[in-house]
Amino acid sequence: MSFDQQHKIAFLGMGLMGSRMATRLVQAGFHVAVWNRTASACEPLIDIGAHALQLENIAQYPIILSCLADDQAVEAVFNQIKPHLQAKQVIVDFSSLSVDQTIHLANQANQHHVIWIDSPVSGGTAGAENGTLVIFAGGNAQTIQSLTLIYNVLSQRVTRMGETGTGQATKICNQLIVAANSTLIAEAVALAEQAGVDTTLLAPALAGGFADSKPFQILTPRMATHHFEPVQWKVQTLSKDLNNAVSLAKKFNLEIPIAKKALSQLQAHQKNGYADADLATVIKHVEIQK
Repeated sequence: MSFDQQHKIAFLGMGLMGSRMATRLVQAGFHVAVWNRTASACEPLIDIGAHALQLENIAQYPIILSCLADDQAVEAVFNQIKPHLQAKQVIVDFSSLSVDQTIHLANQANQHHVIWIDSPVSGGTAGAENGTLVIFAGGNAQTIQSLTLIYNVLSQRVTRMGETGTGQATKICNQLIVAANSTLIAEAVALAEQAGVDTTLLAPALAGGFADSKPFQILTPRMATHHFEPVQWKVQTLSKDLNNAVSLAKKFNLEIPIAKKALSQLQAHQKNGYADADLATVIKHVEIQK
């Protein structure tokens, strides 16, 4: 794949992550055509030099990037573009999907002689904005290597985890830790507050210790001050990812009780009207259990 071919990219999904990733590619000089189910989400990208994409013209783009909400969203969009795909196109899916759905879609793409690379990311909106994401890739090794120019704009590191689906399996394990950890952080902040601790000091006090982590440093100050804007991680997104972890473990008859408990907490919080709220709001769920 030549540099010129990589310069022409279709990017599907202008959500919290996709919009920031597409912005970096536009600013790096790539020809980026953007699409979103709600077309108005593309306007800020078009204002900085992106092009509006009509899905029926997808064959014009050797590289198709997608960053969509879930299994159903990716399948729906893939079904829209499938009749227009051309052999040798590459689909790089940054979405967080189940392993089974990824393999299913990759097999469908292969029938059109299109290569599917599962390429989920970690690093949140800040990582997407700053180009410091970490990427877990699954699929053809040579194709993954050929995407280096694009990956370098978006990430600090790309690791090929194995064949198709292993990128998503790795992301599921990553999200299991993040999601379960978030519920534990909320419990720690709530407990500290009840014990008379100035919880605004927790993040700096524990920094560098064994309990420290990026989620701890991001979530704890928000939980301590009940300041939940702007949204960095949506509750429903982490709930979906954790559900994928529980489902994958069930497939292998592996018991993961801590993940199951965290999932039940996130699902309950989501049902209480916090689906689109920031993950840090899970502190409210802990507090109302008093």
